[in-house]
Amino acid sequence: MAPEQLRVLVTNDDGYESLGIQALAAAIEEAGHEVQVVAPWDDQSGVGSSRARMIGRRIASKVGENGFVGIDGTPGIAVTLARLGAFGPSPDIVVSGINHGHNIGPILHSGTVAAALTAATQGLSGLAISIDSEDPSYFETAGAVAAEALTWLREQPVGTVINVNVPDVPVSELKGARWARLAPYERSRLVLETTPTGDQLITLRTLPPPTEPDTDESLLLDGYITVTPLTGVTELPGTSAATHLSATFTN
Repeated sequence: MAPEQLRVLVTNDDGYESLGIQALAAAIEEAGHEVQVVAPWDDQSGVGSSRARMIGRRIASKVGENGFVGIDGTPGIAVTLARLGAFGPSPDIVVSGINHGHNIGPILHSGTVAAALTAATQGLSGLAISIDSEDPSYFETAGAVAAEALTWLREQPVGTVINVNVPDVPVSELKGARWARLAPYERSRLVLETTPTGDQLITLRTLPPPTEPDTDESLLLDGYITVTPLTGVTELPGTSAATHLSATFTN
């Protein structure tokens, strides 16, 4: 029996006209699913799950010739609007990407990843998929990986989120897929500089080769698809902090 068709929200942070989102939508549709594309109408890279100035104001939208919806907002807001029924029935699952460039290590600010995590906070599962090039040649590889990852994700508990990075190579050159831990913060490319006027400036640096073999950074560089399950904001067990405060503030 063929798998039941899903209504899949495809979004990203590169903009609703990006080549990555076009390739992703085509791959998911080819896999037999109903695709709904809602994404920012301009580049929203690095916005994380921001919804600043999005609540209580009009959010404009426009529809491209291919039916993709662009909104004046962030990827997280695109997920929320779709989940609330702004563009038809609520999606069953969210797939975010294909991001131009990888999302590895400290991914807190990734709009691509944030869209998948936002889905989890709203009762959906999410997949974030990125390709390891700012100017990719093999979007079809990442699209094929996303479609196959979706067949796994649909069988998992609601709220499951995975972050997947794909080498920019033909499918035939992939070495396989590996679970990957996030590269440590020390591998961040961000550095602090001071301008001649005394202002602070954050810039990007070139990193030496990684040495931690099980990180997303190392495995992606070695030619593997990296898969990292993620969790968003959730409570953890442990009463120590509450006990400490209670000792002072109990009347």
